[in-house]
Amino acid sequence: MHRHLVRSALAAGAALAVLSACGTGERASEAQGTKAAVPAPPEKKPVQGLPGMPPVLDPEDVYAADRPNQLSPVVKDFPSRVYVPNTESDTVSVIDPKTYEIIETIPVGRQPQHVVPSWDLKTLWVNNNRGHTLTPIDPKTGKAGKEVEVHDPYNLYFTPNGRYAVVMASLDRELVFRDPHTMAVEKTVPVSCYGVNHADFSLDGRYFIVSCEFSGELLKVDTERMEVVGQQRLPFQGAMPQDVKISPDGKRFYIADMMAHGMWVLDGDTFAEPTLMPTGKGCHGLYVSRDSREMYVSNRGEGTVSVFDFTQNKLTKKWNLPDGGSPDMGGVSADGKVLWLSGRYDAEVYAIDTRTGTQLARIPVGSGPHGLAVYPQPGRYSLGHTGIFR
Repeated sequence: MHRHLVRSALAAGAALAVLSACGTGERASEAQGTKAAVPAPPEKKPVQGLPGMPPVLDPEDVYAADRPNQLSPVVKDFPSRVYVPNTESDTVSVIDPKTYEIIETIPVGRQPQHVVPSWDLKTLWVNNNRGHTLTPIDPKTGKAGKEVEVHDPYNLYFTPNGRYAVVMASLDRELVFRDPHTMAVEKTVPVSCYGVNHADFSLDGRYFIVSCEFSGELLKVDTERMEVVGQQRLPFQGAMPQDVKISPDGKRFYIADMMAHGMWVLDGDTFAEPTLMPTGKGCHGLYVSRDSREMYVSNRGEGTVSVFDFTQNKLTKKWNLPDGGSPDMGGVSADGKVLWLSGRYDAEVYAIDTRTGTQLARIPVGSGPHGLAVYPQPGRYSLGHTGIFR
């Protein structure tokens, strides 16, 4: 009798299993301890970058290497400093960002315009525009080295593969490709526009967009061929384009214009006519937040900073500097909490809280402070200017 009950129970269990399996496919799967397959997210196609360029970390975010405090082993032991070139004092003021105090003043050549981190992150180059030299500074020791002769170095960039330095010779009307270490000339590219000054590179590094301040034009340059492949005049009488910055997804370039009082939004691939987004009087410098969500836009002519949201594609905030000012060029601290900007016509530097827009400090420096560099910053390599890192 006992054996009969056991056999009956086993038979009933088997019947229930069969009935379950005869239900919907979903219930059958659940009975077997699985669920219907969830489609895998589409794989991001790798970017075919400029030969020799470090691989793009994220095809949807060119700034993926710039997260807070994500310092390269090359720079992790460098002291945090703010280097301020004073164009009329022929000096570089060195600020300790913790105390907001100047800890050193370095004499350099005539009319220093920008302090530029080298591609390999090991050197800071001071662009002595009218002195026709570059002054190297060792960011580990803070000491200046022997000046290198370079004609008309208004600004300085580096190709994404680290093969060339690119001098923006503004008055010479040239783009000069040089050895990134010795600064020996490799190729000189004459241009027909006036005042080449700022630039940024495409996501794949194969081309870069250059602003021509004095003729209100833009250039598109093939990086590998070292040739101008496009040129257009901005659709605004008296345009004076300044800083250039690419969007995180690489689809658009933003070009600050101090006379149009806003940013031009350009499709770099097609190089079609851009559209203007008003920001404020004297729109000048463009700096991306550490999370790649926002861009800080300095409006030099009105003493404000506009905040642009990439996802929303609109301006969301405007910060006013107490007592005004002339916010120009600068950079974001390694932790992303402070925006540093030079006060071009007020012989001062501003430290601004990136969460609230509050002015944290206003520091007197030399005359005509311009392209200051916050250093070190996160990133694998530098494309130049006051610090474009990828």
